[in-house]
Amino acid sequence: MKKLVFAGLLIFQFTALTAQDQNSPNIILMIGDGMGLSQITAGMYSIGNTTALEEFETIGLAKTHAHEQFVTDSAASGTAIACGEKTYNGVLGIDSKNQYLESILEYSQTQGYLTALLATSSIVHATPAAFYANVDSRRKYQDIALQLSESNVDYFIGGGRKHFVTRDDKRNLVKEMSAYEMVNTLSKFEKSQSKKIGYFTDDDEPKRLSEGRYPDLDKLVVATLDKLATRKKPFFMMVEGSQIDWGGHANELNYVLSEFEEFNNAIAAAVAFAKKQGNTIVIVTADHETGGLSLLKGDVARNTVSGRFSTEGHSAAMVPVFAFGPGASSFSGIYENTSIFKKMKVLVQ
Repeated sequence: MKKLVFAGLLIFQFTALTAQDQNSPNIILMIGDGMGLSQITAGMYSIGNTTALEEFETIGLAKTHAHEQFVTDSAASGTAIACGEKTYNGVLGIDSKNQYLESILEYSQTQGYLTALLATSSIVHATPAAFYANVDSRRKYQDIALQLSESNVDYFIGGGRKHFVTRDDKRNLVKEMSAYEMVNTLSKFEKSQSKKIGYFTDDDEPKRLSEGRYPDLDKLVVATLDKLATRKKPFFMMVEGSQIDWGGHANELNYVLSEFEEFNNAIAAAVAFAKKQGNTIVIVTADHETGGLSLLKGDVARNTVSGRFSTEGHSAAMVPVFAFGPGASSFSGIYENTSIFKKMKVLVQ
């Protein structure tokens, strides 16, 4: 009799777990660094007056200020989105009271989720680092690299290999990450059968798209989603279009436009996956606006637009939040960027 009861409990537990896996939505969070409404508008006009964002049924606005300053940096805003708390500029994964924070990536791991991080910057840059690191300075790249090596993320793609192998402590973190297959081409990534893969796209910061950065972000998104889909478990994936921000800092509109077009293609790939697979929410937002961009004139027939930047830094403007899929309606309205974390956490629970 006891054996029958025990067997029944096992069946119940398995059934409950399976139901949880089936009901927990995949989350694809896409962050266009520095991508305010002007960047989106300019990008839209430059590619034929339409974007993949028009597929999204829910739109909200997020307040981007840091703990003490209205103008945030990517570390504070990344922490707000990833961890749900405001902090000081330059700080990652630590709140204003010096307490270490758990990110949505880390929380989702505790709930049985697979995880992935993709960026067109180095993988230790502020935004991706906010999802796995706790450091008092975003410039501590070697510390951040060490924490990524210990993070247990399933797939990561980005530049910055040097921070793992050319280190003050003489450690070679790539060799120490024995659970991972490390690759350096998209073909090797696609062919790998490993359940943990690290793909360094550059030794340092990847070059801009117009100078030959390869592969395109949409190809990286598709390849990673293919890996995740075969695992038959819910997943959390963060994708950053990092260099929209860098174009804003450089006050180069063409730089912004080319990076936005690539990011738009990546969004389209994510939405196509969500439509095909179901039970997947795609969330697109920005950590802040960069450059204080104003659009002044353009030509509809030629799909050209011109504008003026008011700063080489960030602005305090709110940024849009787009959501598509199960739970999307919760992302409407105006709210602090910390609420993005809280809304995602509800979906994972």
